[in-house]
Amino acid sequence: IVSAANVRSAIGHEGHDHGAPPPAVTIPIAPRAEAASEHFELVAVHRDGRLAISLDRFATNEPVLGAAIEVETPQGSAAAEAQPDGTYTLPAPWGTQPGKYDLLFTVAAGDQADVLALTLVIAPTSAPQTSPPSVRGMAFDLLLRLANRVGDTEIALAAGTGGFLAGMALLPFVRRRRSSVPLLALAAVLAAIVPAAADTAPPTTAMAAPARDMAQRLPEGGIFVPKNAQRILAIRTVLTTQAVHRRTVELPGRIIADPNASGYVQTALGGRLSPPPNGFPRLGTPVKRGDILAYVAPPVQTIDVSDMRQRQGELDQQISIVERRLARFEQLVSTGAVPRSQLEDTRSELQGLKDRRVALDKIRREAEPLTAPVDGVIADGVPVAGQIAQLNSIIFHIVDPAKLWVEAQSYDAMVGTGGATMRLGNRPLKLAFRGAGLADRNQAIPIHFSIEGGGTGIRVGQFVTVLAQTNNEQSGIALPRSTVVRNRNGQDVVFEHVSAERFEERSVRVEPLDGDQILVAEGIGPGRRIVTQGAELLDQVR
Repeated sequence: IVSAANVRSAIGHEGHDHGAPPPAVTIPIAPRAEAASEHFELVAVHRDGRLAISLDRFATNEPVLGAAIEVETPQGSAAAEAQPDGTYTLPAPWGTQPGKYDLLFTVAAGDQADVLALTLVIAPTSAPQTSPPSVRGMAFDLLLRLANRVGDTEIALAAGTGGFLAGMALLPFVRRRRSSVPLLALAAVLAAIVPAAADTAPPTTAMAAPARDMAQRLPEGGIFVPKNAQRILAIRTVLTTQAVHRRTVELPGRIIADPNASGYVQTALGGRLSPPPNGFPRLGTPVKRGDILAYVAPPVQTIDVSDMRQRQGELDQQISIVERRLARFEQLVSTGAVPRSQLEDTRSELQGLKDRRVALDKIRREAEPLTAPVDGVIADGVPVAGQIAQLNSIIFHIVDPAKLWVEAQSYDAMVGTGGATMRLGNRPLKLAFRGAGLADRNQAIPIHFSIEGGGTGIRVGQFVTVLAQTNNEQSGIALPRSTVVRNRNGQDVVFEHVSAERFEERSVRVEPLDGDQILVAEGIGPGRRIVTQGAELLDQVR
């Protein structure tokens, strides 16, 4: 068992600085050493006479699979064998003896090859630690050892009794004189007895702490995470780079329907609703333009009913008179008394009266059909049979879910003209600028964006945050949003991969960049390995 203080720090290669070595780790861990290059990061752990090798990409911390590893050991060159879990193993019987072992690794993966050197330190097994005996136990140990030396229990009891009587004899003298001389004499006797008892007392052995290759937070604030735990947590990193980006502002927004791909179903006249033969369409039902969605029957007032009945009576009387006239003309036309043209006019007049009578009946019986104005799905509207719909009331709202817009409120007319993004959960969506209003709305300017790539999972009326670009620029480091977490103090922090198995928190100041990235303005510099995946899990390590 060794402490991580014996672990060799990462070896810097030409043109790359790994920084100062991390502080020593005082937790008991298995003997290990690490080395790094521009392409690879390697950790070798000795356990049970074997050498376990973890090989990862230096920049991303991704495991390197299928690599060829040759190791120069004290017993000669040997090839490491790949394991199903992505590690490599090598027999190391030489590691059972304490000492320092210089190892040379030749790594070849794809078209990349590198040579990594490290020193593995195996410390001797710690000697058992002893604890001093208690004062209470020293007296009993002294008496027992006197009995063992003499070999007679009675002598031991006599010695104990003699000591008791000597103490009782000194007690009055001490009370009477109240001098420090008897106390000094008594202290001298005890000083002579206690060392002898301490020399003869059996030592108490303290158990040495076992090696624990487990993720844990160190006293100085760093986090020790062995490579096998990093594989389980899927820790990934990225090398930071400084660049100039366009400044981004956050705007409140709301999902609206595309005006050219949505429509309302309204009633031109108030009346009673009734379902079509297939029933009212449910929410989310796809409809086509021209589909009948409902019927509305206009109500007929009492005065209107009286007028209609009077009109029907008049039409019935006129139809009866014209029918009798037509019958006489048909008899007289054969004799030539009535011209045929007059007969035809009478027939036309009769037909017109009958059509007017049928139309009057139809007005009382027929309902108005409500049809879909566009293709889409039913987004809103739950009509009920027999419901009285008022004039111009909205019965259905039809929306095409593949064509949705976002209406954002901005105080700058030029914001968003260069593009914008928004986030829907963990999914960023790109927005295209469609136009900005010229009239203020609640002291803000409405700006319209169209959602590109479909709007699956978006609902009309949903409130969102739009990240719109401005014409101003700023310098910083762009990182994924999953990189930044909040610690227990509520500060924004990122985790830096300072060595192969060590991470440290870095407080940062961030600003919005787009739907998928944030901009780190202060806190870290370029060339740092920052955790982009698994930062939330590292924050939970205790």
